[in-house]
Amino acid sequence: MTGPVLKAGSRPPWVGLAAAVWVEIAAGNAYNFPLYSSALKSVLGFNQQQVTILGVANDIGESVGLLPGIACNKFPPWAVLLVGTVCCFLGYGVIWLAVSQTLPNLPYWLLFVTLCIATNSNAWFGTAVLVTNMRNFPLNRGTVAGILKGYVGLSAAVYTVIFSMVLKKSSLNLLLFLALGIPVLSLVMMYFVQACNPASEEDSSINLHFNFTQAFSVIVAIYLLTTTILYDTLSISDSVCYVMVAIMVLLLLSPLAIPIKMTFFPAKPKKPALEDDNVTRVDDPLLTPSSSAANLGSFHETDDYASDIDTLLAIGEGAIKQKRRPRRGEDFKFREAVIKADFWLLWLVFFLGVGTGVTVLNNLTQIGVALGYNNTTILLSLFSFCNFFGRLGSGTVSEYFVRSRTIPRTLWMTLSHVLMIVVFLLYASALNGTLYAATALLGVCYGIHYSMMVPTVSELFGLRNFGVIYSFMLLGNPIGAVLFSAMLAGSVYDAEAAKQGGGSTCLGPNCFRFTFQILAGVCGLGTILGIILTIRVRPVYQMLYSGGSFRLPQSSSH
Repeated sequence: MTGPVLKAGSRPPWVGLAAAVWVEIAAGNAYNFPLYSSALKSVLGFNQQQVTILGVANDIGESVGLLPGIACNKFPPWAVLLVGTVCCFLGYGVIWLAVSQTLPNLPYWLLFVTLCIATNSNAWFGTAVLVTNMRNFPLNRGTVAGILKGYVGLSAAVYTVIFSMVLKKSSLNLLLFLALGIPVLSLVMMYFVQACNPASEEDSSINLHFNFTQAFSVIVAIYLLTTTILYDTLSISDSVCYVMVAIMVLLLLSPLAIPIKMTFFPAKPKKPALEDDNVTRVDDPLLTPSSSAANLGSFHETDDYASDIDTLLAIGEGAIKQKRRPRRGEDFKFREAVIKADFWLLWLVFFLGVGTGVTVLNNLTQIGVALGYNNTTILLSLFSFCNFFGRLGSGTVSEYFVRSRTIPRTLWMTLSHVLMIVVFLLYASALNGTLYAATALLGVCYGIHYSMMVPTVSELFGLRNFGVIYSFMLLGNPIGAVLFSAMLAGSVYDAEAAKQGGGSTCLGPNCFRFTFQILAGVCGLGTILGIILTIRVRPVYQMLYSGGSFRLPQSSSH
């Protein structure tokens, strides 16, 4: 199959990035599970264990993205987004039919599969726009990953505002919105997400545009957190709620200001350099005898060596490519990457970070109730807000240090593991006033792991098969949810609830204390592995960023 036609010009990549922001918000629809899980429990008569298992289905569907990764190398972005649209419509549509009792007595296993299909739309949405924009901006991978992954983290707060202010906290209306609204949004945006010709050199205006996008994303995050707090603490009329939602929509449209500015205020074309002796003239020959040919000319006097020397010269000058295994920093095939130690070290560091983080996220409501916090809406918004800052901030900070000091991005994943040890010990202590602080710090660390994994994969293993390798890394999330959330946290919680009288609700710090202690030890292992990985990949970053900016390896092809 022929490759996709690349759009030329300076505006299309920025239009695609603005559209990708909305697609990434759609790709965060799995964060809505806590908002409608209570309806599954009450309307369908499920117990807490059944709801917890559905939460695992939610994580599995969200993170299994091998097929989207493969599809990104074979089909244009709109086709990948279309598959996600169908998954979202069918999955959430069936769940809505079940909760509304339009399809009564739906088998539990079928609901499990349906939820996997619904949240698998996240993988198709997110992979399509992330791969496309990483290829459109190959010189700014960390920044792009931080922005896009940041909006995924922020999507939970966006959905919370819509759920509270527009849908009036109706789980049934939320499911209908997910089944119809998200597919419509994807259909509108898929035209604008297109592969474009990337810039071949650094441009100061690109950095200004990224700074603008990051600044407005911070404004959006602050606005969403403020809006959520005001709604929960004050009595606000419906008309004011609609105005606040409209302002949110306008703020989310802010990345469009960049291509609009390019349209009305185009940049002045660069003046051509003055002609000198070092500039190739129009009438100069396109090919000149190479120095290697001149130096080896005497060898051609011997006919026996002529063919060998011609082959060596052809290899040296690129006419013939000698097959060899790629080096780190070049383009790897998936089967070439999985035999590398760095691949599995990165996977383990990511798995131990997001696996422990998603355990708290999936049980955040139960953790709050166990510690005496009945209203957990602000707690969820705080996690989303800090998750966003972890994703966006780590992208910006790592981009600075990787260019100025050639410090590997894996260092920030390692430091987040260290901080998570402190966070889980704070959770285990159950001291007054530590719940919000621990949740905020965990949100930052969780965001760092997601944001740093993305550019690290592209820098170590290239962009050609980035979608497949990145999607495999994401499997760390559902595997962590099964091991740490369903098996560990669920078992400890049920055992403590049984000690308190056999009910389904557990109260007190002991409900999760042992779980938190185990998770702290797991993050200790992640710290050790992160240090080893950082030491191993430091030479790669010194090669890629030795000149203060990203340098594509010669054998790399995009």
